[in-house]
Amino acid sequence: MPITRSAEKEMRVAQRRTVINKGTRSKAKTMIDKAESDISAGAETVAASVKAAVSALDRAAEKGVIHANNAARRKSRLMKKANKAAKKSA
Repeated sequence: MPITRSAEKEMRVAQRRTVINKGTRSKAKTMIDKAESDISAGAETVAASVKAAVSALDRAAEKGVIHANNAARRKSRLMKKANKAAKKSA
């Protein structure tokens, strides 16, 4: 438990931030899952879903919810899967 008043306030602030950040992180993960399922299913909306996922990752990184390198790594892996699927279908 926090001892000082400033530590108590910081705990309350951290709890508020956690709730806000959880939504952003969850949305990014959902978009990635949707894009990956579209890629594996060979859907026609692959480009749009990948673009939405990349946008969600960029937004999360910009807000500081996830680290910039984490977002870059996830985008890279997603694009790699999308390009591989595009090559197979072509």
